[in-house]
Amino acid sequence: PGLSPRTVGRSRGSRWSPRRPLSRCGRSAPRPPPSPTPSKVSSANMLFDEITYVAILVGSIPIGLCLKRTGSVTREVGASVIGFSIVAATCGLHTIHSAVCIIVTWFITRFCSRNCYNLTLAWMFLYLLFFRLLILFELAQPSPFTNAVQLLLTLKMVSVAAEMTPIVKEREAPGVSPPHEAAPTLRTILTYSYCYMGIITGPFYRYHTYQDWLGEKDLAAIPSLGPLIHRLRWSPLYAASFVGASYFFPQSFAQSEEFASAGFFYILLYTAAIFFVFRMRFYTAWTVSEASCMAAGLGAYPVSSRPKPGLGPSFKAEQTSEPKVYNYETIRNINPYKTDFCASVKDGMRNWNMTVQWWLANYVYRRAPFHTRMLRVGWTMLVSAFWHGVHPGYYLSFLTIPLCLAAEGVMETGVRERLGEWGQKVYDGLHWFWALRAYDYMCVGFVFLGWRETLMYWRHLYFYQHLLSFALFVTGYLLSPPDRRSHPGPAPLLPPPPPPPARPPDNMDFLRPPPSQHELEQPSLPSSATPSRASTKGSGSPARSRTSASLSPPSSRSPSKISSLFRSSKTSVAHTPPTPSSSPKPSRTSVPTIETLPSESPASPASPPSSSTSTSSKKK
Repeated sequence: PGLSPRTVGRSRGSRWSPRRPLSRCGRSAPRPPPSPTPSKVSSANMLFDEITYVAILVGSIPIGLCLKRTGSVTREVGASVIGFSIVAATCGLHTIHSAVCIIVTWFITRFCSRNCYNLTLAWMFLYLLFFRLLILFELAQPSPFTNAVQLLLTLKMVSVAAEMTPIVKEREAPGVSPPHEAAPTLRTILTYSYCYMGIITGPFYRYHTYQDWLGEKDLAAIPSLGPLIHRLRWSPLYAASFVGASYFFPQSFAQSEEFASAGFFYILLYTAAIFFVFRMRFYTAWTVSEASCMAAGLGAYPVSSRPKPGLGPSFKAEQTSEPKVYNYETIRNINPYKTDFCASVKDGMRNWNMTVQWWLANYVYRRAPFHTRMLRVGWTMLVSAFWHGVHPGYYLSFLTIPLCLAAEGVMETGVRERLGEWGQKVYDGLHWFWALRAYDYMCVGFVFLGWRETLMYWRHLYFYQHLLSFALFVTGYLLSPPDRRSHPGPAPLLPPPPPPPARPPDNMDFLRPPPSQHELEQPSLPSSATPSRASTKGSGSPARSRTSASLSPPSSRSPSKISSLFRSSKTSVAHTPPTPSSSPKPSRTSVPTIETLPSESPASPASPPSSSTSTSSKKK
């Protein structure tokens, strides 16, 4: 008693050694529990977030089955109240971010309706940048749930502004009053934004799709339980695969020194395992999220209207007496089979996060400030990376996609089209294997996020995907025909942009009168069927042009025939050389063309031209 903890550890004739302090009873005090390491804390937080996600998604299914049997007003109020409660419970005070975005977007659509799309797009992405950089302003960092809500809200607000544009044009058109569709109000934008279906994990659906769901009178008669069960049939396998693969292939091991000393092929296989875990996680979340929308009947359209993911019906449904058959392609967000067995990188992108892909194609790709297809694709990938976050891993992965797309495009044109049936099958198999390895390679940026970690991981793989894609691009470019190099591949990744306006003619063709009906009805002879001068030598008939049938005296020609004469004279400049035989004298009543001029017809080396021929040439 009375000794300090520093003197307790001293012993006779020995140097001081630190020991635990003694308690009042003379025994050593118990050691405090070890503080958890940051990796264990992050793992526990991730596990809690995963459980919360699953609880929200699974709980949305019975809620949707109940709301489906209610009226339009009950569906609107109930879905928005449930969604706002989910946001408030998971985001806390950060719910104010979504509220500010909604109110400002309504203000733009209400008072700046002419330029509402451009203003809303700039406003939402600038606020998204501010939202991602809150740590620089010494503000509280938002939770992952707040980030997910903000991502989906950005898509929705831009979609509302884009659908507002045709309504404004219809309102301002002369003689059209009132417009066929009412402009969205603050109440409808709030209920659409806070609808619980897809509020955290997606899928994205348009404002028009949401209004169709509210206005459907026979919603209870549309089948949803059968399609729901059919969509969930593989979800338990996806969930079990995710849990098992994440246990045997942890992400933390990929950042250890032991992993860095492994061989190339081991790291390559481990990269494929990481991407498998990544896919199974999103397969599980998106299929259950689609099932929650199907339980409420959201996105149900007749099959005859050909609905597409994100867009909705692309044609007007046919009115028949037969019962309608519905599907839920509008809210389909993932096609696992076509993603795993995609024929190319382009096909894999079309079947992954399909509703967001439609949003990028219609609101970013088609409105890009470029005309070249690959520049438009690069701009779209840059916007997609910014939408996902500010981490450098997103940009490193997304900006690798244009290189892969360019490589497979020129290889399709320069190599695959030259192969036979069996050669194309072998090519498709190798292409599928390369496309999956490309996605394994690009998944590293999504998993590790940092530029140092991503580049270090790619360094262990010797940046093989970048080098291989560049080598394939050079090979396919050199083997492609020159006229196909500017537009390689069978089809673009995204729908093509609208064609540029027609350029004014740069010649004098617009001054010529249109052809007469007689010329249109008379077929033109091919160049092989046109009689040559050698065949008309002894017949005494006038010389014939390659593109005109016969020449009549100038007094009997109409203006249209005179214009055809000028066209025939213009096109006969690049004619084939005549036969060595001498050409006959033209008649005085015929008008000579360029082919009958002596300066254009070379003399035969075996028989030089006679004096009579030269005399007539001088007269002409």
